[in-house]
Amino acid sequence: MTKFEDLGISQATLKAVLKMGFEEATPIQSETIPLGLKGIDLIGQAQTGTGKTAAFGIPLVEKVDVKMDAIQGIIIAPTRELAIQVSEELYKIGAGKRVRVLPIYGGQDISRQIRSLKKAPHIIVGTPGRVLDHINRKTMRLDTVNTVILDEADEMLNMGFIEDIESILASTPAERQTLLFSATMPGPIQRMAEKFMKDPQIVRVKTKEMTVPLIEQYYIEVQERNKFDVLTRLLDIQSPELAIVFGRTKRRVDELSEALTLRGYTAEGIHGDLTQAKRMSVLRKFKEGTVDVLVATDVAARGLDISGVTHVYNFDIPQDPESYVHRIGRTGRAGKTGVAMTFITPREKSYLAVVEKTTKRKMERMQAPTLDEALEGQQRAVVDKIVQTIESNNLHYYKAAAQELLEGNDAQTVVAAVLKMLTKEPDTTPVKLTEESPLPQKRDRKQFDRGDRRRRDDSRGSYNSDRNRKKAPVKPRSGEKRTGGKSSKPRSYNHQ
Repeated sequence: MTKFEDLGISQATLKAVLKMGFEEATPIQSETIPLGLKGIDLIGQAQTGTGKTAAFGIPLVEKVDVKMDAIQGIIIAPTRELAIQVSEELYKIGAGKRVRVLPIYGGQDISRQIRSLKKAPHIIVGTPGRVLDHINRKTMRLDTVNTVILDEADEMLNMGFIEDIESILASTPAERQTLLFSATMPGPIQRMAEKFMKDPQIVRVKTKEMTVPLIEQYYIEVQERNKFDVLTRLLDIQSPELAIVFGRTKRRVDELSEALTLRGYTAEGIHGDLTQAKRMSVLRKFKEGTVDVLVATDVAARGLDISGVTHVYNFDIPQDPESYVHRIGRTGRAGKTGVAMTFITPREKSYLAVVEKTTKRKMERMQAPTLDEALEGQQRAVVDKIVQTIESNNLHYYKAAAQELLEGNDAQTVVAAVLKMLTKEPDTTPVKLTEESPLPQKRDRKQFDRGDRRRRDDSRGSYNSDRNRKKAPVKPRSGEKRTGGKSSKPRSYNHQ
């Protein structure tokens, strides 16, 4: 493995990186950082979780001239969550040089953003719509930018931002460095790279790292109306430490989180319509372990760096196979194993083969658990706790009461009573979920990729604050020229 000391970065940045706990560079970092430092255009094909933020963030920070009060680098990210996450990591990387970083995204009060922009940040991290909004308002000038980074370009394509990105690129100097990162390379992304990049070098993470081999993958064929009971029985049997349940729509997420809470699970939902404060609160609870089950849409969960997730449940099959890889990649991180289960209705079986082709892994069929199996699972969990308590051998104060119980009852009856008292019996409280239509049957991968992206509930509407404005005209690279909600205080990362 390559050490950061060997990558030719400055002592100030090296100190900041080591302080973050990084010791050895990941494959994407060891290949990307030297190229980035040379100013070469670059295409990185890598998933979330491979360390790509530091891969592009370290060269970007190294190029910043802190004596120059102007925007020198801009990163475009598909979601506000990812923009915030990237901003926070760049702030830490740039701590030694005192680099100023500002995230801007829809949902913030734009007048507050304008005031923050007047403080001359060195690096902007933003969502496409809000960045283009500032360009059109002439509240942000990009003529001093020397580095542009497109993060998760394929997801921005899925969300309909490709024209916005081209408009933003047309507003930056022709002589710049461009770095593009994408898990996949569909045709429109390749064409954009050809148009706006100069002889880009390509860095790919090996396929085996992209198919998350440490994750056990199962599918359960189940009728739509039975999905929720199957989910709760799995939760009872498997007792996951931290679990994420993925739903296809915002409505699904709201109903699922309410239904899980009704049946006694500590669950919270996250999707694009929640306020930023609410989303951050939910994620904090989940990371701290006070919420055991996080219910999320694809877009809301994209780019979240959450460790300790043991189980992922695909309550609804994702609408394209790459999203499946991103979903199950929430678990099995840092060399740990994980478990992913996907619910498939009989009409959606054709999608199974497409997903398996993408991941190069066969999913193992799992039978839907019964109510009795759920009860057995809860009993096993209680037995494990009792055994652990016995092994701790700290029972002195309880033995007298135990002896008293045994004088009037046989040992088996006493133990059975303890098991009954401690076991959480499966809750069958009736719940009603709105049935989601199954994905339309597809014959091939091309149709699968193309069709349902238009229906993606969370990428339309929840980002309307980014989308409802005039588009700047797209201009070719040569001879480019600049073109002209709910309030929450925008955070900026300034090293004072």
